[in-house]
Amino acid sequence: MTGLHRIADWDDAYSNSAYIPGGDTYPARWAERAAAFRAELAGAGRAEPDLPYGEGERERYDLFRPEGPAKGTVVFVHGGYWMAFDKGRWSHLAAGPLARGWAVAMPSYTLCPENRIAGITRQVARAVEAIAKAEAGPLRLTGHSAGGHLVSRLACADAPLSEEVRARVEHVVSISGLHDLRPLLNTRMNATLRLDEAEAAAESPALLRPRPGTGITCWVGADERPEFVRQSELLANIWLGLGAATALRLAEGRHHFDVIDDLADPDSELVETLLTA
Repeated sequence: MTGLHRIADWDDAYSNSAYIPGGDTYPARWAERAAAFRAELAGAGRAEPDLPYGEGERERYDLFRPEGPAKGTVVFVHGGYWMAFDKGRWSHLAAGPLARGWAVAMPSYTLCPENRIAGITRQVARAVEAIAKAEAGPLRLTGHSAGGHLVSRLACADAPLSEEVRARVEHVVSISGLHDLRPLLNTRMNATLRLDEAEAAAESPALLRPRPGTGITCWVGADERPEFVRQSELLANIWLGLGAATALRLAEGRHHFDVIDDLADPDSELVETLLTA
């Protein structure tokens, strides 16, 4: 048997920064680029920050508008293992869809351990509902890492979305998403996530049925940790077998921290897939 390997250290399997040159410098670089982008869009009157979708302190989203009427709205959900970051570190990634005439909304959510992953799923669903109510037209969902998990979760048949909003979600792109949460039970981070077997199974898209009519692309860097590649292959494979329109894309030369960069490029294959698939 070839192509399989046994994982002895699950913390290492899900570690990214240690395997990326200068990995610890990326968060500051993201924050700097995002702040400059927000300032530019605010100066042009095309940024609407901190719009509420609930009563919680982090239940807010930023909205960026294109020049002219929007063709629809892209919702980007951030990562950070459900434990870190907020909407404000990723604003620059809106540049690609904006240049193609789409609005972009970026929500925050309450992090673990204050929240649980099931609670974050419900929060992000409420954010999408609020965005859909405020903005007309089709919706495209994308997210990175834990955000990839969350948008995939909203593509499941039992997702906590209204039928009206579900019908408007035309495509989902999970970027380096985590689709089977059960391995995380073996990691030290689970002291913060507080997953148990039941919640891990209930919140794993790979163990659930896709919503009929929703297409999904699992996008992952070819240079990522093997476990992230496996997680993307897993969902694309299983949902294909369940009749969903799925695709798998390994982005050559990309690792976990730069695989999202192409969202800022309107001519990239990632943006093309998100908006036209």
